[in-house]
Amino acid sequence: MLLAVAVSVLVGALAQRITGMGFALIAAPALVILLGPFDGVVLVNLCAVLSSLLILPRVWRHIEWQRFGWLVVPALVGTAVGALVAARLPGPVLQLGVGVLVVVALTVSLAVTRTDHVATGPVPAIVAGAASGFMNASAGVGGPALSVYAVATRWPQAGFAATAQPYFVVIGVASLVGKLGATGWALPELEPGAWPLVIGALLVGLGLGELLHKRIPHHAARIAVIVIAYAGGIAAMVDGALKLWG
Repeated sequence: MLLAVAVSVLVGALAQRITGMGFALIAAPALVILLGPFDGVVLVNLCAVLSSLLILPRVWRHIEWQRFGWLVVPALVGTAVGALVAARLPGPVLQLGVGVLVVVALTVSLAVTRTDHVATGPVPAIVAGAASGFMNASAGVGGPALSVYAVATRWPQAGFAATAQPYFVVIGVASLVGKLGATGWALPELEPGAWPLVIGALLVGLGLGELLHKRIPHHAARIAVIVIAYAGGIAAMVDGALKLWG
C-alpha cells in the first residue's frame, strides 16, 4: 500500500510541475481508495501545499495578483463549508462524492473548451473560487473548478500555472486547518516511516517535472492528466458505491 501511495504522490507532483495543477486530480482518487476518504484527502491537501510552495519561487514573476485576489477570497468561504461537510459525512458517501466531483468537474472542463464564449469580469472568478474551495476541502480536488475558469476566460497558460500556486497554498492550508480542527487535529494514520517515503516521492516528482516541463507540450500533459484523473475518479466512485451498498 505504501508503494502505491508513494507512486500516486510522485505522479501528482510531476503533473503539478508540468501543467501548474493536477496533483489532487491524480492523487486524490487513488489516496482516497488506499487510505480512506478523510485521511486520503488530508494527505492530498498536505502534499499539494508542499508542492505549490516548492514550485512558487520558480513562477513568482508570472503571478497575476489581482486575479488571485478575486479567486481566493470566495474560495476561503467555500473551504469553510467544504470542511464541515467532510467532517460529517460517512466515509463511503464521501468517497463516492470524491469520484463524482472529479468526473463531473472534468466533464465540464472539456465541455467549456468547445464553446466560443469568453467569460469576463469578477463574477466568473468569484463563482469558480467558491466552487474550487468547497471541492478542495470536501474532496481534495480544487483544480477542476479553477481549470474551468481558466478555459472560460482564455487565461494564458503561463499566468494560470503561476497564479495557481499561491492560490493552492492558501486554500490548502485553510482546508487543513478546517478539517484537522474539526477532528481534534488527528493526522492521517500512516505506517511508521511512511512520511519520509511520501515526502521523498513528492520531491522526486517535482524534480522530474522540473526536468521535463520544457520538453513536454502543455496540451499533451493536460490530456494525460485528464485521462488518469477520469480513471481515478471512476475507480473511487465504484469503490465507494460498493462499500455503501454492499
